[in-house]
Amino acid sequence: MNNSTASAALPSTWTLPITGMTCASCVKRVERALQKTPGVLSAEVNLATELATVCADAGIERERLVGAITRAGYAVSDVTPASADAAAAGPASGEPLPAFKLNAWLQSGWAVLAAVLLSAPLLLPMLAMLAGRHWMLNGWLQLALCAPVQFGLGARFYRSGWASAKDGSGSMDLLVALGTSAAFGLSVYKLWQEGPHSGALYFESAAAVVTMVLLGKWLEARAKRQTTAALRALHALRPDRAWVSRNGQLLSLPIAQVQMHDTVVVKPGERVAVDGRVLSGNSDVDESMITGESLPVPKGPGDAVVGGAMNGDGLLSLSVRALGAESTLARIVRLVESAQAGKAPIQRLVDQVSAVFVPVVIVVALVTLLGWGWSRGDWTQAWLNAVAVLVIACPCALGLATPAAIMAGTGVAARHGILIKDAQALELARQLDVVVFDKTGTLTLGHPELLAQVAAAGESPQAMLHLCAALQAGSSHPLAHAVIQAQAQTAAPDAGERILLTASRALPGRGTTATQTLAVAQTRQLYLGSTRWMQELGVEAGAMTTLEAQAGVGAAHTAAWLAAQAAGDVHPRLLGLLLFSDQPRPHSAAAIAALQAQGLRCLMLSGDKRDSAESVARQLGLHPERGEVQAEVLPEDKAAHITALKQGHTRVAMVGDGINDAPALAAADVGIAMASGTDVAMQTAGITLMRSDPLLVPEAIALSRRTVAKIRQNLFWAFAYNLVGIPLAALGHLNPMLAGSAMALSSVSVLLNALTLQRWRPTQP
Repeated sequence: MNNSTASAALPSTWTLPITGMTCASCVKRVERALQKTPGVLSAEVNLATELATVCADAGIERERLVGAITRAGYAVSDVTPASADAAAAGPASGEPLPAFKLNAWLQSGWAVLAAVLLSAPLLLPMLAMLAGRHWMLNGWLQLALCAPVQFGLGARFYRSGWASAKDGSGSMDLLVALGTSAAFGLSVYKLWQEGPHSGALYFESAAAVVTMVLLGKWLEARAKRQTTAALRALHALRPDRAWVSRNGQLLSLPIAQVQMHDTVVVKPGERVAVDGRVLSGNSDVDESMITGESLPVPKGPGDAVVGGAMNGDGLLSLSVRALGAESTLARIVRLVESAQAGKAPIQRLVDQVSAVFVPVVIVVALVTLLGWGWSRGDWTQAWLNAVAVLVIACPCALGLATPAAIMAGTGVAARHGILIKDAQALELARQLDVVVFDKTGTLTLGHPELLAQVAAAGESPQAMLHLCAALQAGSSHPLAHAVIQAQAQTAAPDAGERILLTASRALPGRGTTATQTLAVAQTRQLYLGSTRWMQELGVEAGAMTTLEAQAGVGAAHTAAWLAAQAAGDVHPRLLGLLLFSDQPRPHSAAAIAALQAQGLRCLMLSGDKRDSAESVARQLGLHPERGEVQAEVLPEDKAAHITALKQGHTRVAMVGDGINDAPALAAADVGIAMASGTDVAMQTAGITLMRSDPLLVPEAIALSRRTVAKIRQNLFWAFAYNLVGIPLAALGHLNPMLAGSAMALSSVSVLLNALTLQRWRPTQP
């Protein structure tokens, strides 16, 4: 049992594996039981995963949650607080409760086999009658064969049905219990009245329905395991041990004993045990199960390596940079589990329908019984028709329609490098009208190079570059890296010249400023930043135009200006200009074309000056004249642009990768973050792309559309079975055995339809 890592003052989240649920009505009843429990803030139950996610006050006792579920008629296999450690460690271990063991056996293949063996002697004579054979068994023998099926293997229906009846609600189990009990009771009555050789006994109907339901649940369980195959595959990527170099010895240690900054050795052909950075060695690493990248990626000193990846034929030494719950693999698992446990908005409509569905069916069955009995006088047939109505109306397919498709869709997405954080993002992605891209690091490589440097009259280009590098020291901005890299390749300034800077600070979207000490009691303020910032500071526009003309570079560049303001100066004086070039990503143009082919409008937001942003946009197939480019946008204004686009019920997605994109990602209907970006962006976004490939954006939207289409298909078939089956049963065209078979088929067909999502593959290489 893992303990919650949350502070005592904060709510804790628990994950409860529940057994015994069979339909959407069961889900509703468990949620209601948990929500009525003192201290519970919210509860969501997923039928496909058989998990309840409960947010409760800190310090709530597990027995209180278990007791609420038990009183509702269900069992809990174990209770585990959903903490970061729990997510990293995987499912909790523990001795299952006795009720869980019994329910697990009743849903196993052995229970189904036992039901088939007991029911077969009852069903075979019915089939033989079609060939003119009369092999009808003695009535007492039929009773002996049917009773173990009805009250032994079918006991679960009575337990759950009674609990739902006491709760004032209905469930599939209640319908099965009522229907089969009616058939069994009618047969016992006729056996008592007419003797063991009566030809009008219906024990085979009761046994067949129980057998069909058990068979259906067993097939459902097998199909559910396939929908979670991707998640289990992710869990399997996590090695149990790692080779750690300590004190000159190479030790094989459990993952739990590995510490931050340890040196981990990855041998050829082994899985990488931890997230790390390569210290020495070169190898090709297969990251396909994590990023979806089909080809191995070369790794060398300084490169990041993700735990769970498969090493090639080289020996690598890594410095550990993330462990346990903070590892990339653990975060992926948490995201997929969260998406599969959540509910799509459309599922809430299904829950509302299921809440009234079972009571309505019971009323229809009563009307069928009374209608046939009074109009025809054949109460036996009336009884059987009412039984058929109860059996065929079981709403298990309704409960599985949405979560099964979501599980399959999010699972296959994870295999191809698309992490969907929640079901709402999955459903909203299909409704998008506009996709907005950040420029730097999203549509471009995010690794700009210094293209040109121009010094003002009287200034040294070499000294200007070193001054810019000193200003950018310690900055993580891509332009800062380009400046520092260029400065490292030039000769150092005079040995006696030292650059002394104090009070350095960065202004997001504008640049960097610092105070430079020139001599004793003599300082000046330096500014390095955007064109817009220089204009705000009052730098002479003519001087800027002159320097830009001297550079002789086209519009497809990003400018950074260096200015200085000494004591007594009214405005800063221009010292020089740096021009940078950032190339578009190889697939950016193809991604925008694919989105436009899907009927989506694409826009680009950029903090760069307009000429530079529009030049890049035209290379990618965007049209500035149509308003598809917004340039010189400050980070704090990006969210306002997204909010403005959402006016008039327009659905907007934002694609970004940096800290300054986080507000816009949160403001969008669907935020899509590049995994190469910051953790803040990924935590804010509803969808994370594990590869820095814009082509994954149209792929994610296409998969969303396909998944929601499967949900709609499933709901159509689930409702169609009932809309067609209930009237047929009420009119006497279905006997209970056929009704039970149809009911089981509806659940299995819904799951099989959802599983077709596993065949999805990206359309682009």
